[in-house]
Amino acid sequence: MYATKIKMKTYCKASMNLTEIEEIYITGNALNGYYKKEYLYTYLQMYPDSIKVNIYPYPNLVPAESKYGEKYVRSQPNDTQTDNLLNLPRE
Repeated sequence: MYATKIKMKTYCKASMNLTEIEEIYITGNALNGYYKKEYLYTYLQMYPDSIKVNIYPYPNLVPAESKYGEKYVRSQPNDTQTDNLLNLPRE
């Protein structure tokens, strides 16, 4: 499965903060569509390495938690300066 676009929280459209992503569009399964970041956090805990970001080098999405306990997802680190998830198209 692939993450192909993101929706940011209201008033955060240009933000480069991963915790301000509200939903992520997932393709490659029977139920293509937007999923809340908290749902994806739980899903990836059960099924690690099952969703990739649809940008080369196609890093896996991984669950993460902010210092305030907010559950979100990010891509595995690589040589890009910005998390690949934040480079996806936004709606």
